Amino acid sequence: MAATTTDIPAMAAMKGPSVTDKRGRRSLAPRRFTQGYSRFVHIVKFLLPVGAVVLLALVALWPQFAPDDLRFRIGFAAIKAGLSGDPSMVNPRYVGTDQEEQPYAVTAELARSLSEGTAKVELDMPKADITLDDGTWLVLTAETGVFARAEKTLDLQGAVNLYHDSGYEFRTESAAIDLAKGSAVGNVPVAGQGPFGNLEAQGFRLVDKGKTIYFTGKSKLTLFSGGKKATQ
Repeated sequence: MAATTTDIPAMAAMKGPSVTDKRGRRSLAPRRFTQGYSRFVHIVKFLLPVGAVVLLALVALWPQFAPDDLRFRIGFAAIKAGLSGDPSMVNPRYVGTDQEEQPYAVTAELARSLSEGTAKVELDMPKADITLDDGTWLVLTAETGVFARAEKTLDLQGAVNLYHDSGYEFRTESAAIDLAKGSAVGNVPVAGQGPFGNLEAQGFRLVDKGKTIYFTGKSKLTLFSGGKKATQ
């Protein structure tokens, strides 16, 4: 019995330290996690403002990093377009009304002032759209032209093409257009076609916005009637 009584405290002494150590380790783990998380939060609070400042600096300085050769090409194109000394316009559009308050529009790929103090401009690939009082329209195109804004006139040169809403089309090399009166004149050979047939002449006069067209000089008209051709 005496031997049994002395063994029980010994066993308790052996188990005591291990339980205490185990509890100690469990109590330290949450503290270490809290300390590490706090350091992470402090680092993030520092890095976020720094990153924002760097991003704003990049946005402000980005135009300075654009390639120099691109800026040179843009400047060179602008200088080439304005060799005459006057500013040039790309894709200009001029609008106005004729004597009957019907609208018209003149557009082009490029416009250049002819001389200082005048309202005349030289046009590349001009196009004139004329609206008629009955709702139809007339379109004239050419390779080059001179538009007088004050006089409302347009002189066309090179591959002049006239197209009417009714379906007829005429081609010539030069024509003078009076946008205010809705008239046009050409004194060089003209060829045309339409629902009526084919036509060739040495000149033409267009009045009343194309409602009436006179062909001048030696002319040849081929009419289509009932599927047959009649030449005059």
